Amino acid sequence: MLRMLMAMTAAMSFMAAPAAMAQDGPLRIEITDGVIEPLPYALPTFVAETGDASQMAQDIASVVRSDLNGTGLFREIPASAHIQRFSSFGTSVNYSDWTAINAQALIVGAVSVSGGQAVVKFRLYDVFSGQEMGEGQQLVANPQSWRRLAHKVADTIYSRITGEGGYFDSRVAFVNETGPKDARQKRIAIMDYDGANVNYLTDSSTIVLAPRFSPDGNRVLYTTFETGFPRIKMLNVSNVTSQLLPETPGTMTFAPRFSPDGQSILYSMEQGGNTDLYKMGINGGNPQRLTNSPAIETGPSFSPDGSKIVFESDRSGTQQLYIMGANGGEPTRISFGEGRYSTPVWSPRGDMIAFTKQHAGRFHIGVMRTDGSEERLLTASFLDEGPTWSPNGRVIMFTRETPGAQGGASLWSVDISGRNLKQVNTPGAASDVSWSPLLP
Repeated sequence: MLRMLMAMTAAMSFMAAPAAMAQDGPLRIEITDGVIEPLPYALPTFVAETGDASQMAQDIASVVRSDLNGTGLFREIPASAHIQRFSSFGTSVNYSDWTAINAQALIVGAVSVSGGQAVVKFRLYDVFSGQEMGEGQQLVANPQSWRRLAHKVADTIYSRITGEGGYFDSRVAFVNETGPKDARQKRIAIMDYDGANVNYLTDSSTIVLAPRFSPDGNRVLYTTFETGFPRIKMLNVSNVTSQLLPETPGTMTFAPRFSPDGQSILYSMEQGGNTDLYKMGINGGNPQRLTNSPAIETGPSFSPDGSKIVFESDRSGTQQLYIMGANGGEPTRISFGEGRYSTPVWSPRGDMIAFTKQHAGRFHIGVMRTDGSEERLLTASFLDEGPTWSPNGRVIMFTRETPGAQGGASLWSVDISGRNLKQVNTPGAASDVSWSPLLP
C-alpha cells in the first residue's frame, strides 16, 4: 500500500513450520514445529521413449527437481551417486541400490512425442518400504507446454509426500518496472511462478498498480492512471483485452480485488477527501458502500468462503487490520501489536491472514490467525510489503526494496514458517505481485 500511495501522490501532484519426516509407516513429510533436514530423494533423468523426446526428457526432469528443491523440504541426491540406472520406464526398482545412498523417495519417468503430443509417465516410490506411492500417472499436452507438464508432475509428487495441494503449476502477475528510478515506467506482466514464460499484458504508457487475479486465473484487476486519475480496469489474460470499470463522477477508485466466486469486485473509493470500501458486480451496477467513516479504509480481501472481509483502516489513529461481514457492518479490530499494519490478504486455507507491518524503522511480512492471535513476523527489511499467497497457502510472495539498489524493487518468497527466504527470478525490477490459483 505504501508504494501505491507514493505512486498515486506522484501521479496526482498453524503456524506451519519446517518439515518432519516420519521414519515408520508410509513416507510422508509432516508439517511440525521442528527443524529437520529436507527429505532426500533421487530423480534419474527421465527416459526418452522416442528419438525426438531426448531433450524434453532432460528439461522436464530438470524443472521437476527445481520445483521440489525450491521448497526447502526436499534434497536431491546427485546422479553421480546413483547405483541403479534406468534404460526403460518398465525397469524394476532395485530398492537396495537406493537405500545404499540414503534415498527415501525415488522418482522415475519417461517422455515420448506421438501424434503431435508430448506424453509424460512417472512413478513415485517409497524406498524404505519398497512400495510405489499411489499409482503411476500419465500426462499429455502440446509439446510447447512441456514446462506445465513438469510442474504438474512436481505438484503430484509434492502432494503425495506432504498430503497437501501443490502450487507449481501456477502463475504470478506483477508490475514490471524499467528505466531510471525517478522516471520509472511500469507495465503489468505475467509469468510462471518460477519466473519462466514472461508475457506483458499492458504497455508502459501510463502508471499501473496492484494487479489481482480472478479466482479462475483468467482475468486480472488493476489500477490505472490512463485517465489522469486512478481507475480500476479488468483485463482478460488469454486475449489481452481490457475495459475500465464504471466510475462514479468525481471519485478515484483503486485497490480492487475479486470475490471468491468471481462475480463481484471489492475496492476503495475516494470521494470528497474520504476513502471507504465499496463492492459492485463485475458488469457494473450501483456500487454498495460497505464502510462509512472519516478514516482511510483500503486494502480489502475476502475470506475464501466470501462471508467476511479483512481490510486496513486508520480509524484508531494508526493503520490497523479489521474484519467485517461481506456486506458491511461494524468491523472488529484484529491487530494490536506495536507498529502499523497494512495490505492484509486472507489465506486460501481460510486459517490465516498475511500482512505488511511497519515498526521501528523496519518493514515485515507477517501472518496471524483470523482473530489476530499468534502473530508471527516472517521477514525484516528496509521495505517488505504486499504479500500474496501460493494456491496451497504454504508460501508467501512479496515485494522487497533495499536502500540504494539501482535495479529497483524485486520479488521474494518465504514459507509460512519463516524459512526458505529467496528471491524470485524476474526480468528487471518487479513489484505488486499476485499469485494465481492452480491452472486447470
